[in-house]
Amino acid sequence: MSLLPRAAEEFSSAEYWERFFRKRGEKAFEWYGDYNKLCGVLHKYIKIQDKVLVVGCGNSELSEQMYDVGYKHLTNIDISETVVTQMNQRNAERRPGLTFQQVDATRTPYEAASYQAALDKGTLDAMASEEDGALARNMLTEVGRVLSVGGRYVCVTLAQESVIKLAVEHFVELGWAVRLHTLQEEHRKDEDSFALPVFVLVCTKFRQPMPAPILEMCLGEDGSPTRLTQVAELLSAVREQQAYSVLRKRLRTSTDASSNLSLTLCHAKTGLPRYTLTVQDSPPGAKVPRSNLFAIFIVPQGSETAWLYSSSEGRRQLAASANFRRLVIAAMHRNQEYTDMQAVQSELSPMVMDLAPPGMPDNQQVPFLSVGGDLGWREELSRGTSQLSGEYCVENVRGEDGELYRRLVFLSNTALVQSESRLVSSNTTSNHKKKNRKKAKAASSSSLSVDSGFLCCGHHEAMVAGLAMLGVGTPQSKDVPVSVLLVGLGGGGLPQFLRDFVPGVTVEVVELDPVVLEVAKEWFGFRPDKRLTVTLGDGLERIRALGEEGGRLFDAIMFDVDNKDSTLGMSCPPAAFVETSILNKVRSLLTPNGVFILNLVCRDSALRKSVLERVSRVYPTVLSRKIDGEVNEVLLCSGGENETADAARILPSLHQAAKNLQGALCSRGPEGNRSPHIDVVELLRDLKVT
Repeated sequence: MSLLPRAAEEFSSAEYWERFFRKRGEKAFEWYGDYNKLCGVLHKYIKIQDKVLVVGCGNSELSEQMYDVGYKHLTNIDISETVVTQMNQRNAERRPGLTFQQVDATRTPYEAASYQAALDKGTLDAMASEEDGALARNMLTEVGRVLSVGGRYVCVTLAQESVIKLAVEHFVELGWAVRLHTLQEEHRKDEDSFALPVFVLVCTKFRQPMPAPILEMCLGEDGSPTRLTQVAELLSAVREQQAYSVLRKRLRTSTDASSNLSLTLCHAKTGLPRYTLTVQDSPPGAKVPRSNLFAIFIVPQGSETAWLYSSSEGRRQLAASANFRRLVIAAMHRNQEYTDMQAVQSELSPMVMDLAPPGMPDNQQVPFLSVGGDLGWREELSRGTSQLSGEYCVENVRGEDGELYRRLVFLSNTALVQSESRLVSSNTTSNHKKKNRKKAKAASSSSLSVDSGFLCCGHHEAMVAGLAMLGVGTPQSKDVPVSVLLVGLGGGGLPQFLRDFVPGVTVEVVELDPVVLEVAKEWFGFRPDKRLTVTLGDGLERIRALGEEGGRLFDAIMFDVDNKDSTLGMSCPPAAFVETSILNKVRSLLTPNGVFILNLVCRDSALRKSVLERVSRVYPTVLSRKIDGEVNEVLLCSGGENETADAARILPSLHQAAKNLQGALCSRGPEGNRSPHIDVVELLRDLKVT
């Protein structure tokens, strides 16, 4: 629009506004909203009998409309002689008591404390855009002078950060109370409507300056105020509202199947995250019924980390199955209470149309979808903080299979379950039947225990299956001890399984984080003993130390350690663990027929290729097992001197080796009413030679 300034600084120029009003003529330009949009908040803070100074009135109809509803004590000032003349002529007959004066808002002729309110619509924004904000500070100082004790400065603003920071800091320094309202936006189809939301800043003058800042944020004209302690918090809240507004306009004007836009809705009173909404549009060529424009899918509590809901590919698959033009996937947050599905729908319904696709009728009902109409179930057991990994929580959840599970989640990455174990009643077997699912939900934590025979992670099952390459379970290996070095403890499920079910095994676990060890022992049934030991420290340093000490070899060395650096394309293991020097040290610590087992999670194809090339240069035999529905793959690496260069020749023999290992795992009998739930033959069926 040509009437808008070419640069922000032009807002502060008297010459610009003179040109603007000459070109605009008598057509009112409702800067940042008209009376109908603003009346709710104006009537809340400005009384009918108040004497009001309207700063930078322009040719807006706002003062006229306020006059018509009873505000008879309005003094309108503007720097433009043209607009003052126009407005006086326009209102001479119909509103003889409404006056317009050409006055510089930074130097007014009015007496101190002579007004009960000052109304500013866009003037602060115009003045603050000057490079150092001096003009705006002078105007605010003058407003403070003419307002009486208890008087209010009511400013309609776009709240650009430099502008709102200048004003808020100014009034906080004076000891005034500061409150900021975010006005709800109406759906507008005109291209010239602002993408940014409109805010109303209300600053109240006290007789004595307040000893501590009073800073409050309100959503809408009637929203309950949220108390903030610092100006930085207020600025952050403003940025969040502005980002949401831009996102909302983008969603209302376009669709993009590849964008995966998401936003977090927080509890109005506590400010804690309550819902995360992810928008998934159907691709342009999808055949979607005309009536299937828009739907909301509620993810059951405890299932938000499932591939179908947490990954881009999974969400696309979910949206394709639902077959709507736009599907919004709503995940509930931990440490929040949700009554039932109806309550969740009622809570989300007011915001639904903000996310609707282009062309969606305002009165069309939006369906809510879910898995069996169930919210799921989650029980938080413990929270704590690790100096290495940050805040964590331990929680029980009910899976979509009806079983109960215990999870360790680091809150820095809530989409990733660090460790998971299946739970069973302490006085029953691990086999739950469907008829017992409701009973399982109600079971108290004290009556539940971890089933050490059930490995929740597919890569853990594959790592156990890799022990078949050692010949475990053959007549020749009977009573032959098996030594394992495992780097990475997690919840302890993998090493505990090895200790409980592999005959003659001794396991040394290396874990960097002492907090993880305590969590594993307290909540995940991890029970160290003489055959299952833990060394606290860095895995790489432990490998180097073992090499320097000499005299100790392992039948299997396993790496199951995550990468804390999320910027890399490889989340497991850290890059240093697959450097050639470390791979060689690992091989030197293996027995002649030993096996190195690596959990690899690499989304970067070039990086994955590089890792595989390095591993293959050190180990003659490298087999790979992809994990269904996951990025994980498990590498089984053998450096045995008797292996042939053609690793494919060993695949047929692994079928019998898998049977032998399966028999060995089950031969020890149930461990405290536990038995191993694993199919080694199936796990080794789809091995690939790298």
